[in-house]
Amino acid sequence: MLSVDTYLRRCVEIGGSDVHFKTDSGHVYIRVNGDLQLVEADPYHNREFRTELFKHLKPEQVELYEQELELDFAIELEGLSRFRGNVYQQRGYTQAAFRVIPYEIQTMEDLQLPSAAYDFIERPRGLVLMTGPAGSGKSTSLAAMIDKINRTHPHHIITVEDPIEFVHIDQKSLINQRELGNDTNSFANALKYVLRQDPDVILVGEMRDLETIHLAITAAETGHLVFGTLHTVDAVQTVDRIVDVFPTHQQQQVRMQLSVNLVGVISQTLLKRSDGRGRIAAFETLVATSAVRNLIRENKTFQISSLIQTGARAKMQSLDQNMARLVEMGLVAYEEAKSRAKDQGEFERLINLSKPAGSSAENSQSGNKRPSNTPNAPAPPGIRGAQFRPGYQSK
Repeated sequence: MLSVDTYLRRCVEIGGSDVHFKTDSGHVYIRVNGDLQLVEADPYHNREFRTELFKHLKPEQVELYEQELELDFAIELEGLSRFRGNVYQQRGYTQAAFRVIPYEIQTMEDLQLPSAAYDFIERPRGLVLMTGPAGSGKSTSLAAMIDKINRTHPHHIITVEDPIEFVHIDQKSLINQRELGNDTNSFANALKYVLRQDPDVILVGEMRDLETIHLAITAAETGHLVFGTLHTVDAVQTVDRIVDVFPTHQQQQVRMQLSVNLVGVISQTLLKRSDGRGRIAAFETLVATSAVRNLIRENKTFQISSLIQTGARAKMQSLDQNMARLVEMGLVAYEEAKSRAKDQGEFERLINLSKPAGSSAENSQSGNKRPSNTPNAPAPPGIRGAQFRPGYQSK
C-alpha cells in the first residue's frame, strides 16, 4: 500500500479535514467540505496497514492499543501539518481516522467569532464553555481564543488535552500544554493539582465526567478563567447536561455554583457555503446576565431560549438567528440552513422578516439573495464573508 504519510499529504493538498483508513475493504476516504470521498488506491491488507501505522506510534502506545483496542494520539509531518489520530478495531480489523490540525492558529477575526467571545477572554475569572457536535470546529475556535490571550495578556495559561492539537508558542503569556498519557493520567488528576501551578487561564480539552466538570467549576470559583468543551448542541442543553451529571442531592448546589461562575456559552455548527468554497460557522451565544443566572439558580433553564432570542443588546443570539443572517448575506443556501435549524418554523419566520413585502422564504433557496461579494452589502456582526481555511473543518 501507499504510505500513511502519502494519504495525509493528499488530504492537506486538497483541503480535506479527515482521513479514514478502512482495512477490511482496503479503501481510504478523505472528508472534504463535510463530505466523504473515496480515494482511488490499491487495496491493502490489515497486516501491512498495522505495520505502516505503527511506524508513527511509540512502543508503549502500540502496547496500550493492543490492550485497549483503541488509542488517541497525535503525530506531525514536518513542514506539512499536525494530525490527531485515533486507531480502533472493527470486526477484528485495525481501522484509523486522522484529523488535520494546521500549524497556523487562525485568529478570532479570521474565524469571525461572535463579539461576545472578545468579552469572554477579558474576564478575570469564570467558566466559558464551547459546545457543538463532533467536527463543528470547537477546538479551532478555542485555540483562537487562547492564542488571543497569549498574544495580549501577561498570563500563565495551562491546557489539559487528549491529545495536544494546536501547539502554542509563548508570546506575552507563559503557556504549558499537558497531554493525557504523556504528562498526566487524567483530566481530573491534572485539575486537582493545577491550582498549585499558579495559573491564570485553564483550558480543559473535554469535560467528560462528573469529577472533571466539578473540578472545572471549582477552578473557576477559586478565581481562574476556565475554558472547556462539551458535545451539546445548544446553550440550554449545555446547562442541563452539566447539572444532570451530578446526583440529585447535589444538583441544587451545582446550579448555585454554575449561576455564579458561568461567563457564557458559545455553541457552533458548520454549514456548507453557498459558493462551494468550504464551510462557515454559525454560532449560538449565551451571555450569563443576571436574568440568565436567576433562571439557572431557579431551575428554569427552559426559559433561557427566550432570553437568547431577545438578548441582542447583551450580545446574545440564537443559532437560528445567526443562520438566517448567513442566508440573508448569501453565504449559506436556504435549504442548507433550514436543515440545521433548531426550530424550522422560527427559522422561516426570521427569513421572512428580513425580506421585502411580497417575498417568501422559498425565494432564498438558492442562498443568493444578497451575494457576499456585493460591494455595498453590509455584513452582520461577526460575519464578514471571509473564506474559511481548511483548518476550520477540524473538530
